[in-house]
Amino acid sequence: MTANVPPPAQSPATATPARLGLLARFGPGMLVAATGVGAGDLLTASLGGSTVGVSILWAALLGSVLKAFLNEGIARWQLATGTTVLEGWARFGSGLRYLFFIYLLGWSFFTGGALISACGAAGDALWPLSSDAETSRRIWGVVHSLVGLGLVWFGGFRLFEKLMAACTGLMFVAVLFTAVGASPDWGAAARGLVVPSIPKGGAGWILGLLGGVGGTVTLLSYGYWIREKGREGTQWLKTCQADLAVGYGLTGLFGMGMVLIGSTLRLEGSGLKVANLLAQRLGEVIGPAGYWLFLLGFWGAVFTSLLGVWEGVPYLFADYLRIHRKQPAGQVELRSTRAWRLYLVALALVPLPMLWAPLQRAQLAYAIVGALFMPLLAFTLLWMNNRRAWVGALRNNWLINAALVATLLLFLLVGLDEALEALRKLQRP
Repeated sequence: MTANVPPPAQSPATATPARLGLLARFGPGMLVAATGVGAGDLLTASLGGSTVGVSILWAALLGSVLKAFLNEGIARWQLATGTTVLEGWARFGSGLRYLFFIYLLGWSFFTGGALISACGAAGDALWPLSSDAETSRRIWGVVHSLVGLGLVWFGGFRLFEKLMAACTGLMFVAVLFTAVGASPDWGAAARGLVVPSIPKGGAGWILGLLGGVGGTVTLLSYGYWIREKGREGTQWLKTCQADLAVGYGLTGLFGMGMVLIGSTLRLEGSGLKVANLLAQRLGEVIGPAGYWLFLLGFWGAVFTSLLGVWEGVPYLFADYLRIHRKQPAGQVELRSTRAWRLYLVALALVPLPMLWAPLQRAQLAYAIVGALFMPLLAFTLLWMNNRRAWVGALRNNWLINAALVATLLLFLLVGLDEALEALRKLQRP
């Protein structure tokens, strides 16, 4: 753990930070932020707004800021050392790597199944393919998974980036226009944004917003996406910081928009049925445009998450195998490896049975194992990015350290809460 890591040689880039277009400059941050915003975040924010109102808006914003600091730490490590976070974890011994690998396999199965189900529900809401809603959902789920597989396999990174930008734009425009059309109490919203408070019965919703907005394992994909864009060397840090600020700024707006929409409606229930209820209620409030805008935004949210996971997570598997085989990073283009393609196919196909079998108790058991991933990431970034011998001049300053400590403590609390709740549900008959 004490071996020095020499600074990487400055590799030539096809474009300097000052000469980038909008997509090249802000693309990776938008990719990782859009991937992290899915059906669960949408439902949590809207139900929270419906239950306790706009006083929890500050939590949606703070949650996105904390995730931005985590992603900045990932970029900081990679730009300073020329190695991925997985390679950094190897310095803690092989045990951590093996534990993460087991976690990655389980996370991929359950997250893949949840994303396929959510896409199926979104497709069925827009265009039912059968009189039986379950049959329609399953057909749409399979279609989305296979279409995502084809787009990522054959389209390459550039097509993926453009598709994500289009779907992300649809998602955010739909949600923000719907939020404005729902006519929330703007004065109360302003207070809820700038004056943090915990309303009665609101602690759980605040924890959900803080912990849910912006993704978990998918944060690690950012390092591979900036490498695809040719960002290598310390001169790219400010570009990555601006990139992440824009991406997570949009994520915060999305979360706040859903809280605002929920605050104008009376919502009850759980799961994906709430999305249809939301669309119906918004149709009653602002007309048919609200109904279709929300459904399109919901589809954009879940499909960008599926595309982002299908594209980004195979990098983690391929990089793990590269490190395990002790292959130098510069000699392996991960996206072209058999491991990357194999894991992409597995992500699209292996979780498909979850369309027929919810596996609720297995998911709850997995939640116990995976609840503390974010604290692990925050802790290791604190350790790795404060060692001058490893990261040199890119060592964390006091503000970044304070944000990471706050993130560590917060996600320990969130993770413990999720784990205890999962244990309680597992013990029920």
